[in-house]
Amino acid sequence: MANETNDEYAEFDEQAVTATLEASRQPFEGRNLQEVDFSAVDGGELELRASCISITSGNHRVCLKLPLGIGNVCLPLPFDLPDGTAVRACLSTRTKWGIPTGVCVKLYVAGEQIVSKCFP
Repeated sequence: MANETNDEYAEFDEQAVTATLEASRQPFEGRNLQEVDFSAVDGGELELRASCISITSGNHRVCLKLPLGIGNVCLPLPFDLPDGTAVRACLSTRTKWGIPTGVCVKLYVAGEQIVSKCFP
């Protein structure tokens, strides 16, 4: 992968990611942390879809630039698809008590999910 260029990595809408993170913080805004019920009801992990993009496959994978400092990743496709296959990549943010913990990516071909990977 050392010869790959950055233009090979598709990016998600940064504003959509920011808005999704803000939405996950809303239930905790203005609340005294001593009053927060850290039970499963208030404090469980929350996953919100932030953005979906259309990309094409190449070398039996898709490469994405992920937010939150995760960086560039390439996800393998589980079966041989011709290069240039249309792939829909959806990014969701993961938070706990409104604090970002990572992201998940789901890949779809012809409306069917073929890959799901969470970072970290």
